[in-house]
Amino acid sequence: MMYSSGSIKRHYLFRAAVLLAFAVYIEHLVRHDALHYYVTPKLTVWVRLCPVPLSLMALSLTIQALFGGTNAICGCGHQLPRSRAGGAAMYGVFLLPLLLGFALPDRALGSAAAAHKGMSLNYSSLIPKESARFQTSDPFAAEFAALAKKLYSQTVIPVYPQIFSETLGTLDRFKHDFKGKEASVSGFLYRENTGSMSGRFAVSRFLVQCCTADATPLGILVNTRQQKSLPVDTWIKVQGKLQVVVYKGKETLQIDAESVTKVDQTSTPYVYTSPDSVEEWNQLQAAAK
Repeated sequence: MMYSSGSIKRHYLFRAAVLLAFAVYIEHLVRHDALHYYVTPKLTVWVRLCPVPLSLMALSLTIQALFGGTNAICGCGHQLPRSRAGGAAMYGVFLLPLLLGFALPDRALGSAAAAHKGMSLNYSSLIPKESARFQTSDPFAAEFAALAKKLYSQTVIPVYPQIFSETLGTLDRFKHDFKGKEASVSGFLYRENTGSMSGRFAVSRFLVQCCTADATPLGILVNTRQQKSLPVDTWIKVQGKLQVVVYKGKETLQIDAESVTKVDQTSTPYVYTSPDSVEEWNQLQAAAK
């Protein structure tokens, strides 16, 4: 199919503008320290560099549009849109996320996303079952058993954000051994709209493996004697004794709260997996002393 020189130039210039807009948006996120809302820290350093290649690609397309003429088509079989509607649909796929990105505030995922994805309160699938207190013959579970011994020795078990999922997974795996122990955890308040939690709520965090698209809401049930009127997504610190209750037909860990304190949202609201939770625990404990 033949294209006019003007049509080719318009498409190439528009594509250059789209690439440049993405570069500007990423730079905007970097400048406002908002990248951590979208990608894990290990990817942040690479995303920060993206404006450079995106700008170079935009420059290349601009040069092709201005000086390439009808030979600017790559010849790889990719055809340009045949109509304005087709062009609008194709470029809209890229422009809509950009417009939403610039228009909407940068903030952490909250209860709405947790309700959509489904709150995880049980972690049995994370760690293989094994009998006897903190003993296991499974190499995969050995790290969690070792962490359980560290946690059990604490007067008040702190759920550090750096090993949030590993700590909750360990407590859930050995829930009956930790029954009656005191724990402290911070996160956002999540309450189901269905009313099935019957006065309970959960203190929660989002576990992110790569980016917010794969974010998984993790939490622990909280039961408090005093009715709390705090709205959902309020960041709180909960401290109380661990109990085992039946929730939705499953044995589930719960904190019988002795205190629920409103706190500021942390600068890094998401949590990530740790390659060695026991070593991370040792470092966190040493830093806390």
